[in-house]
Amino acid sequence: MSDRPRPLASLDPRSVPLPHGTEVTLRVDRVIGERRVPQGALGRVVRTSGESVEVMIVGVGVGTYLRDEVMPRKVGQLQYARRRAEDWDALTPCRVLQATVGSRAWGLSDEGSDTDLRGLFALPLSWTLGLVEPPRDLVSVDGSATYWEVGKAVRQALRADPNTLELLFVKSVQAQDELGEWVLEARDAFVSAEIYGSFGQYALAQLKKLSQSQRLAEHRAVVLEWLREEPAPELDEVARRLSKVGRPAPSEADALLQAKEYVKQLYRSLYDQGLLASKDLAALTAFARSSALTLELPRELRPKNAYNLLRLIATATGWLRTGAPDFEMKGALRERLLAIKRGEVPLLEVLADAERMTPELEEAHRTTPLPQKPDVQRADALLRKVGEALAQRWVRQVPGPFGVDAPPPPQVIWSPE
Repeated sequence: MSDRPRPLASLDPRSVPLPHGTEVTLRVDRVIGERRVPQGALGRVVRTSGESVEVMIVGVGVGTYLRDEVMPRKVGQLQYARRRAEDWDALTPCRVLQATVGSRAWGLSDEGSDTDLRGLFALPLSWTLGLVEPPRDLVSVDGSATYWEVGKAVRQALRADPNTLELLFVKSVQAQDELGEWVLEARDAFVSAEIYGSFGQYALAQLKKLSQSQRLAEHRAVVLEWLREEPAPELDEVARRLSKVGRPAPSEADALLQAKEYVKQLYRSLYDQGLLASKDLAALTAFARSSALTLELPRELRPKNAYNLLRLIATATGWLRTGAPDFEMKGALRERLLAIKRGEVPLLEVLADAERMTPELEEAHRTTPLPQKPDVQRADALLRKVGEALAQRWVRQVPGPFGVDAPPPPQVIWSPE
C-alpha cells in the first residue's frame, strides 16, 4: 500500500517542481561561457524562477535551463518532489502560526540575505484518519519557508530544539488562527534548562568537529592535486603520501590503511553527488584533470555555519542567565559574527572564541532560573485542546480550511511493494 496518492505512471516528470538541491540530468546540449555542456551531464538545482531552473554544473558553473530541459536524476527524487509539492499546495491554507527567522531575526542580515519563514500548520481531521500517513512538514520549492505540524513542533520544542523555540519566541511571530494563539499562550511550558545541551553544548561539539572537517577538506585538495600529475599515482602511492600528512595512527600500517580508506570514501562521496562517472580512482583522476572549478567547501565548513554555531552559544548563555529569550545579536558580538559570516575570521579563531565563551555558558547553566524540565502536562493539554477543536470544526463543518473548506485528503492506492 502506497503511503501517498497516485502512481508515477500518471505523472509527467517534467511538470514536477524541483526543490533546491535536487540532482538533475540535462536533456539538451548547452554552451555555457566557453564550455560545451553535453546532454546527459549532471548538475544540482540552485534556484528556480517560473519555468527557468538554474543548475550548478561542476567544472562549469551555473547554467540556466527551461524546466523541461532537466530531469531528476533518480526516481526517488521525482517522487519526493511530487509529494512535497502536493502537500504544499493542499495544506498551506492550514497554517496557524508564522514568523520571519534566520539572519533577519538575529540582526545579522545583509543585502544578500534571504527572507526565511517558519511556522506551524494543523491537519484537518479527515487527513488524520484512514491508511495514508499525513505529512508533518510543509516546505516551499525554494526551501525558504518551512511549516511543521503542530504536534511535531510541540514534541520538538519539548526537546529544546533551537529552530522550534526560535519560531515560538522571535519578535515577528504571529498567530494566523486561534489554534496558533493557544500555542503562543503555552510556549513557556516548552522552555527549560535543557537549552544548555541543545543550544550550547551542541554548538560546542559541532565547532570542535569543524577542525576535523577542515583537515579532511585540505586532504581532498591535496589528493586532487596529486592526481593531476603525469603519470597519475596509483592508489597505494596516494595512500602512502597521504599517510605522511594525515591524522596520527598507532602504526605505519594503520596510517596507510586509514589513508587508503579516505581516498575510497572521497570517490564514493563524489560519485553519490553525481560528480563522477564511476566509484573508482580512475574516475576521480579524470575529474581532477578535467575540472577547472574548485570544489565547494563541505557544507559544515561554510562561514555561515560557523557563525551560526557561535550565535547559538551566545543565545543559550543569555537565555539561561536571565530566563528570557533574546535572539537579536548586538554590539561587539554582532560585529564579530558578521565578520565570521563574511569569511574574514579563520576557523581556529572561531574555535578560540567558543572556548572563551564556554565558562560564561557553564555559569549561566549552573545559576539559571529556568526549570530543569519542560512542563509536559501543559504541553499535553495543549495538544488535546487543539485536537478537540479540529474535530469540532470538521464535524460541524464550520467555514474555513479545517471545516467546510478543508482540502480533500490524499487517496490511498494499493501497491504490491
